[in-house]
Amino acid sequence: MDHDPGLQGYAARRAAAAAGSLAAAVGSCFVLRFAYQGIAIAGLGGFVTLLVVVMFAICTALAFRHTWESFAKRPDPDRQASLRGLLAVGFVGSLLAYFFRTFTEAPGEKLHRAEYEAALRQYERRSTRRTGNPSKKRRRT
Repeated sequence: MDHDPGLQGYAARRAAAAAGSLAAAVGSCFVLRFAYQGIAIAGLGGFVTLLVVVMFAICTALAFRHTWESFAKRPDPDRQASLRGLLAVGFVGSLLAYFFRTFTEAPGEKLHRAEYEAALRQYERRSTRRTGNPSKKRRRT
């Protein structure tokens, strides 16, 4: 939430986050390529290979959508636990969502700022109290 300029400023942190997430996504694609080559070498057949490719594509798309939505609102912990396996298989989608989000803001920044401002308003409401006894207040005549 701190947008300070300087060597380790906000823009540099966002650029580093974008570069890191893109590098991780590219590395992950190489790992998936090696897995695909392993399936091809094993000679399991075209149908199994097609199923694996479709499974990774669907899981990647679902992980992208889930990660993108989690930047705007906190995900339900029960739903998050039930999707853990799907998100693990579609990890490339999560990394790409993180990469693309860095172009508009630091991922999760808007959510953190909204939670911070809500907590600040709630604190101010709790800390501002009436002083004195209202029943002993002088009446205007």
